[in-house]
Amino acid sequence: MGNPEDIEESGGAKKRKYKITFPLRDILKNVGSTVANCTAEIIYSLSPHIAPEISYTLDQELNKDTLDADNAFYTKMRSLEKPLEAGKIPDDFGNMSPEMEPIRNLAQIACGYIVWQNATEETKYNMIQVQSVQQVKREDEYLEFYYLVFFHDMVSQEIIPWKLQVLWHPEHGVEVKENSRQPRYGST
Repeated sequence: MGNPEDIEESGGAKKRKYKITFPLRDILKNVGSTVANCTAEIIYSLSPHIAPEISYTLDQELNKDTLDADNAFYTKMRSLEKPLEAGKIPDDFGNMSPEMEPIRNLAQIACGYIVWQNATEETKYNMIQVQSVQQVKREDEYLEFYYLVFFHDMVSQEIIPWKLQVLWHPEHGVEVKENSRQPRYGST
């Protein structure tokens, strides 16, 4: 993850800064080649429970041609007679039906917020499964989903359940309204 640089700010706050460069790939289109290179600066506070500061630059503009797919998904979800309820996306063997991909993609985007807010130098979270999702019918223009997702912390090897309340609209993006880390299964 790059070489760390310890910095001290006015007031004595200690932080650690990393500069990294990495390739970006389009996972939605399964494009294996690099679509842009990203250079990022990440500053971790050495105080607990403070989200890292992140700044980045891309070497080229990203293609944002998902509008048709976003609108089709939005229309489908708004037109369901009964709100969506589903689980195990993907299943325990890694299989997922194509109609569940947008549900998983939305969860992954929302989980990016959780990862950012809870990142430390000693964590590496990866969302591995939507354990359950429930759509909530709304009177306004937004779609609302309650997710229970599983993160794999690559460092500790722990599987972490996390609840999310997510609002989404294709023109306004994703908003994580509430989130809470859940106790591990079998723990008291």
